[in-house]
Amino acid sequence: MVRDDLYITVPSFFRCPISLDVMKSPVSLCTGVTYDRSSIQRWLDNGNNTCPATMQVLDSKEVVPNRTLQRLIEIWSDSVRNGRVDSTEPRPSVPSLDQVKDLIKDLSSQTENDSSLESLSKILCFARESEENRKSLARMDGFIVTLVEFLGNAGEGTCRNYNHHFLEQVVMVLDSVLTKIEEQEQLRDLFLKKDLDSLASILQVLQQGSTESKIASARILETIANDAESKLIIAGKENLLQELLKLISPENESSVIEAGLSCLIGISMSKRARLKLVQLGAIKSVAKLISGPNPSSIAEKSLKVMETMSSTKEGRSQICDDVACIAAIVQKILKVSSVATEHAVTILWSVCYLFRDQKAQDVVAKSNGLTKILLLMQSNCSPSVRQMSADMLKIFRVNSKSCLSSYDTKTTHIMPF
Repeated sequence: MVRDDLYITVPSFFRCPISLDVMKSPVSLCTGVTYDRSSIQRWLDNGNNTCPATMQVLDSKEVVPNRTLQRLIEIWSDSVRNGRVDSTEPRPSVPSLDQVKDLIKDLSSQTENDSSLESLSKILCFARESEENRKSLARMDGFIVTLVEFLGNAGEGTCRNYNHHFLEQVVMVLDSVLTKIEEQEQLRDLFLKKDLDSLASILQVLQQGSTESKIASARILETIANDAESKLIIAGKENLLQELLKLISPENESSVIEAGLSCLIGISMSKRARLKLVQLGAIKSVAKLISGPNPSSIAEKSLKVMETMSSTKEGRSQICDDVACIAAIVQKILKVSSVATEHAVTILWSVCYLFRDQKAQDVVAKSNGLTKILLLMQSNCSPSVRQMSADMLKIFRVNSKSCLSSYDTKTTHIMPF
């Protein structure tokens, strides 16, 4: 949500994804994404046959009025007008705990409609007010179950007819109390129940939701991926890993990239998930982040994801084929943080020592990697980093001796060890 002026906060899903203005006549495409009628009509009249937000090819260019969203915008607009006449309050009032309890009680018996969406919006406002409010929500009997069931009951078979703005609100409310839920295992079990399809709703939000709701979705997935089985279920959900990889595109905001990386780290602890990520082209996606200028937190997490994929034969093979990626990994040693250095050394150890890839060894040598490894050996590094560095130096020492024997010349310059 962003401020239009000193007094108005506009809900993000009220804005047209094309014009970024509050929608006057919201209409939905067959992809489920809603736009202001004038903006999307202009897009279609210009000969485009894709959805601007998802870039999916449209099966039909027919638009359907989004009555629910239009009604919500009207209610919000009326409240803004009244608020400006009667008050200069810079933000809407936060409901009391008793009011929230009533909203939750009513919510559990409602389906997706104007009233339930408005209730969720008020509950989210309450949650964002304070940590104590979030704790209270997380402890309310049946509240988390209701949220997850909203997501689960919007699964396959009904997902296309479910307003994704409603799902966004559910996801953001759940994310707001995520860290306050004491029984994380129960949340995981509830989320992955076989008779529910909560992952389908998460996928829909990742495909069509706002930046804020996509971040919330990634955090939810990271939280529930807390054992081997849940990681496999998430990785096995069709198109879910692809959408997570889209989050780590360099064009996205840092907050989106970081949320995507954190989620991928959790999921990739499963070997089968790692293999699938490699097959989906995750090496190239992460390599772009490692090669570019990013905050240290993104650099660390990018290297961590690459490290997990380097533990597979397929991952090491793809890393070795990307000369620029190996050179970028070398550059991160002793430059970002001790955490980033450890991840970088582990990757290089995998491809140079375990995989014994000559191409990778040559790139490390040409990128001044040996000097960095020697400096690292002299620093206060961890025992594991020291051992991996020593292993790599042995490889390069053997290669150096082999080179001397082959050329038998005193003019060949070999770095001394």
